[in-house]
Amino acid sequence: MVDDPKAWGEIAAANAISDVFAMGGRPFVALNIVAFPINCLPLDTLKGVMEGGYSKVIDSGAFLMGGHSVEDEEPKYGLCVFGEVEKDALWKTTGADPGDLLILTKPLGSGIIATAVKADMVDDPVWAEDATKWMSKLNDLPLKMARSMRKAIKSCTDVTGFGLAGHCLDMLSTKKVNLELKSEKLPLMDGALELASMGLLPAGAYTNRSLYEGRVEGLDSMGERADFLFDPQTSGGLLLTVSPDKSEELMELAIENGFEKTAVIGRFKDGDGRIQIV
Repeated sequence: MVDDPKAWGEIAAANAISDVFAMGGRPFVALNIVAFPINCLPLDTLKGVMEGGYSKVIDSGAFLMGGHSVEDEEPKYGLCVFGEVEKDALWKTTGADPGDLLILTKPLGSGIIATAVKADMVDDPVWAEDATKWMSKLNDLPLKMARSMRKAIKSCTDVTGFGLAGHCLDMLSTKKVNLELKSEKLPLMDGALELASMGLLPAGAYTNRSLYEGRVEGLDSMGERADFLFDPQTSGGLLLTVSPDKSEELMELAIENGFEKTAVIGRFKDGDGRIQIV
């Protein structure tokens, strides 16, 4: 959805590095993975992509140690990222207890906005700019946390291609708790709700819905906001589980570090691994 090579590189790098942050880790080495049609696109385009990726690697505190490139008909860019984490502060996808709260650090809607951009259906350029800003933002909140806060995180994952529902259900995979998800608390990117109401949904949203809607109760009550449970995200936010007594501290830390749409979107309770819309 972006025409600027540097922005593409920034988004791809932020997306790749996010997996380390989602485990509470610190990235330290990254390798470029590049496929590029050298006979079809100017090398300045590749230079811009790699400059964007490099800037995010450096911002994350890691080192870029080269990489691998191949000639291909379609340009592709990503990174292989290595990180480290303290063993007793490793975040896993499961671990929530009844009463814990679920916090999301970035707004939803990047898949919907990207679909609208490709269909030339975005009337307000600010909507695409807002989506690009969020997708290129590093999920570097673990780097801002004191060790005591990192150890207070019960579980974590990042929201990417499986959408919010898919990643929430991954956090419920032990089938010991349910998640009460607050529909009206879901943070959305600027313009995303309007575009969803026009039916501008990516193909992945339909796939995700078919996979996960059977484990979501109360979906009909959400109206058009239900689409945001299944919208596949690129470089989406972190989903963090904490006890209620730590939630305010975590919220303040996130907002202070540029995650101004951070929201408490749900609460865990005894159950068998389902999402319940409230």
